[in-house]
Amino acid sequence: MDLITKNAQIHAKPKQEHVEENAYEVVFEAQNLNLWYGTQQALKDINLKIEKQQVTAIIGPSGCGKSTFLKLLNRMVELVPTVKTEGKLLYHGNDILDGELRAEELRTHVGMVFQKPNPFPKSVFENVVYGARRHGIKNKNLLMEIAERSLRDAALWDEVKDRLHTSAYGLSGGQQQRLCIARCLAVEPDVLLLDEPTSALDPVASYRVEDLIVRLKQQYTIVIVTHSMQQASRISDKTAFFLNGEVIEYDKTETIFSNPADERTDNYVTGRFG
Repeated sequence: MDLITKNAQIHAKPKQEHVEENAYEVVFEAQNLNLWYGTQQALKDINLKIEKQQVTAIIGPSGCGKSTFLKLLNRMVELVPTVKTEGKLLYHGNDILDGELRAEELRTHVGMVFQKPNPFPKSVFENVVYGARRHGIKNKNLLMEIAERSLRDAALWDEVKDRLHTSAYGLSGGQQQRLCIARCLAVEPDVLLLDEPTSALDPVASYRVEDLIVRLKQQYTIVIVTHSMQQASRISDKTAFFLNGEVIEYDKTETIFSNPADERTDNYVTGRFG
């Protein structure tokens, strides 16, 4: 069974209403993972498990490796020509760094939303169905179904249903970010990677995106990089604290913020440094 078939079957399983302690399925697992940009080591012996239908927050000061790790999960980091990795990064048990899986295929299942909203210079509708068209879908009715479903899932349909064929650039910043999330959802991914998705938004728009993230975890595995301790504590189930390319501590979010095991974690989450 190939990875895509296996993943499709996994993603199709009905969600459980109640999950016992430590019973979550592992989606990603980093094993002794190291990464260099040229001679500079950015990630050092990362061992980390990302669990299904959980929101995992990655926190830490600037330059600690948060975004590098996030981009490695769908191999976006490979766009930097000097990158070198060692160790394993397993996605549903398959090492995505061994060269057997094409990066484009992986990104169909592991979508990414960036810090600054980046809609395409197209209409709202064409932004959402962009991936579906690339996968060969041409039927207009089916494309409309995909667009509506994805926009509803991104809590944007009611705001844009009468302006689907106008430029996406006419949307507010918060709407553009939710549009980018809808664009990811349209190809029915397994995982959503969010790189500081609210840092460029006002508080009201940030709240809407946070509320959306909490609802989306019922269907998707979500990994979010954030500089906001309050945001991590509000929306995540588990939190990883990165420092100087290392994972200092990884635990339930409540534990990280109320009773961390490492003094460095305590100093960071309480604002003593960072």
